[in-house]
Amino acid sequence: MAVKYVLKLYLTGTTPRSKAALINLKKILDEDYKGVYSLKVIDVVKHPQLAEDDKILATPTLIRILPPPVARIIGDLSNKEKVLLGLDLVTVRR
Repeated sequence: MAVKYVLKLYLTGTTPRSKAALINLKKILDEDYKGVYSLKVIDVVKHPQLAEDDKILATPTLIRILPPPVARIIGDLSNKEKVLLGLDLVTVRR
């Protein structure tokens, strides 16, 4: 059975940095984790309470909710290895 990853990506509107982070993340996930993740994208401009609830101080911020423990990475997500290491996904790649 495939491991399921639950991720949240907090962005600020449709800024170039936000767009780049989403594109970079989808590329990383679709290359190695297709079908084993769910991604919720949250715009902090439209949903500031959600950002406050998750203690988001900067965007873009990616959070791995499941499996525990929770892991976070901040930035444009352009460095694949940094993203995979930061989210502790390297050891379970297919």
